[in-house]
Amino acid sequence: PGLPGEPAAVARRIDPAREPGLSPEQRRLMAQVEYAQRQRALQRRLRSRNVLLALGIGAVTFGIYGYTFYSVSQERFLDELEQEAEAARARA
Repeated sequence: PGLPGEPAAVARRIDPAREPGLSPEQRRLMAQVEYAQRQRALQRRLRSRNVLLALGIGAVTFGIYGYTFYSVSQERFLDELEQEAEAARARA
């Protein structure tokens, strides 16, 4: 416990290169841990981006699929033209 507003000793960041009393092995292990933490943070960020991208692509795909079914169901004018052509053939 120090002065108010001053970080506690456990939260204090240290520079392993300047910290006295650390062996080269301890410095190497600290660097490995920091690297692993950065990689985990990067993977989490990429995973969330990938999920958003997959949802976006899926939404566009289903939108196109749905619109195609909707527009094909609206194309009744070809059926009407065929019926008129059949009626004209029957009259002829």
